[in-house]
Amino acid sequence: MGQATIRALLLTLLFLTMVGLRRTWDLRHYSGDALALLTGRVWAYGYRHVERFLAWLASSGAADHLTDALARWTTQRWQPASLTTAPATPAYYYIDGHRKTVYTHERIPRGLIGRTGAIEGCRALVLLHDAQGHPLLATTHRGDQHLTIGLPQILARYAQATDGHTIDHVVVDREGMGGEFLAGLVTAGCTVVTILRADQYDGLASFTDIGPFVPLVRDRQGVVVREVAPARFALAIPTRPGETLPLQVALIRDLRCQVPLPAAAHADDDLNDPNWLPARQRWLAGLAADAQRWWEPAWVATPMPAASTQPKLIPIVTTAATCDAVALAECYTARWPQQENIIRDYLIPLGLDTNHGYSKTLVENSEKAKQRTILEQRRDRLQQWADSARKRQCQASRRADRRYAHRKARGELLYRELNRQQDTLHDQGVDSYALRRIIRERKTEIDAELEVLMAQ
Repeated sequence: MGQATIRALLLTLLFLTMVGLRRTWDLRHYSGDALALLTGRVWAYGYRHVERFLAWLASSGAADHLTDALARWTTQRWQPASLTTAPATPAYYYIDGHRKTVYTHERIPRGLIGRTGAIEGCRALVLLHDAQGHPLLATTHRGDQHLTIGLPQILARYAQATDGHTIDHVVVDREGMGGEFLAGLVTAGCTVVTILRADQYDGLASFTDIGPFVPLVRDRQGVVVREVAPARFALAIPTRPGETLPLQVALIRDLRCQVPLPAAAHADDDLNDPNWLPARQRWLAGLAADAQRWWEPAWVATPMPAASTQPKLIPIVTTAATCDAVALAECYTARWPQQENIIRDYLIPLGLDTNHGYSKTLVENSEKAKQRTILEQRRDRLQQWADSARKRQCQASRRADRRYAHRKARGELLYRELNRQQDTLHDQGVDSYALRRIIRERKTEIDAELEVLMAQ
């Protein structure tokens, strides 16, 4: 295959998206002239010819050479000065992973989860960007590869491709947060900036040497919405019992996002399940007296008081010996718009918009829908029970009023007769001892009769 042919085929692959094609499969129906003009031919290459060329590239190992050439070109394009002069301040590079779907008719299992058939086959991309978000290198791996494996590989690959342009300051997301992994990078002389996972700390108590919080981000009205403070964190190394890796922390407190306090922080709150009350009264605890009259038709259940909250913590950590908390926070948070948006803008033209992009489709969560349906049915059933209970309570209340009136009238009648009997016995000259005994026995009979009426 001649150089002119190879050049035309490479240009065909590069300019596919410029003529509205996403994959070589789309060449089957392409009949335009734009792709031919861009590649310097009279007619554009067809699908089968380009597929044979791709197979030849894969079998000859040309993909590795093209990847290295891309790394050299991007470095000369975006960082020409760094190849000859050392920067005054260390330049940080962003490294992230991305997974894209493999376009096949069958599912391709990759890894433990992939073998279950629950996910589509995919390939993993590891992407390297500079501090401004410019893409420098992208490598492809099997879909289940973890970023802790891909990060050292892409650093070594980039240094080899650019003739010794080493990278010793990297910013990576929480996927690279591991004690053994960070300790290995520190030993290799690399400084890492990352973010703690939520299961690695438990509030402010997990950090030491916490400094004062200073404003980090303000809204348009000048109100502080994020503040940051310096701190330290000791990261455990699982393979080295008793040994920890000291990390410098930029402890961001997001005032706009409030999260519930841990259970231990408000365990003494009187509103939390007062066990000293009977079980049938616990659900009424904390309500005012007029709010407990659930049997009334106009009664409406009042919501429980809001749980105690605290600002969300975002701990940015670095393996550097010293750091400025504000600068460290800005270094990591700059990754979100610079790297994530670049990944999106880089993959959309290639037709690989799987996780990033603008074509978002609202898909209902089936599990949430089931839970919502069950809760709505339970709410309707409880409402029916409440209405029925109110009716029964009204009927029982009317019956109780009638029985109370009957018992009261009967008691008054019996006690009037008892009073007349007492007067009659007194007039007959019955001694006081016998009189008290007769009255006491009659009163016992009257009370027993009234108890029976009360129990009906």
